[in-house]
Amino acid sequence: MTLTLAVVVIIILLYISWIFNGLGTMGLHIFPDVYTRLHAATKCTTFGTMFMSFTVIAYSTRLYIIEGEARFLNMAIHTFIALIALLVTNPTGAHAIARAAHKMGIKPAEAVKDDLEGADLQQKKPVMMKKKDTSNEEGDK
Repeated sequence: MTLTLAVVVIIILLYISWIFNGLGTMGLHIFPDVYTRLHAATKCTTFGTMFMSFTVIAYSTRLYIIEGEARFLNMAIHTFIALIALLVTNPTGAHAIARAAHKMGIKPAEAVKDDLEGADLQQKKPVMMKKKDTSNEEGDK
């Protein structure tokens, strides 16, 4: 295998993906609270997977150019669609997890300043609907 520009780009993208995944994994074990761990996990899954997807797209595009088979172009298109889905859903899911942890009262580590403290507690709680009385007073006697 000759070391062309495309192969060098593929190798660089692959190494960047490994770096993000490795740092994200280390962050999950090192960071002190749910918020900073979530930050590390989100960076790992977003950027690590994003660069891995770029690697697959570059590799399959290279094979499509060399061999001309449509299956390689199909793989690149499907990877791009999966990448778009990942970029939309991953930050949204991380935000939902962080907000749920905050609403449950989980405090950040001591070194972190919580600007939202008390903001959610001032909101009204949802009112539970009362169950309708379906019993008939005359029929129960």
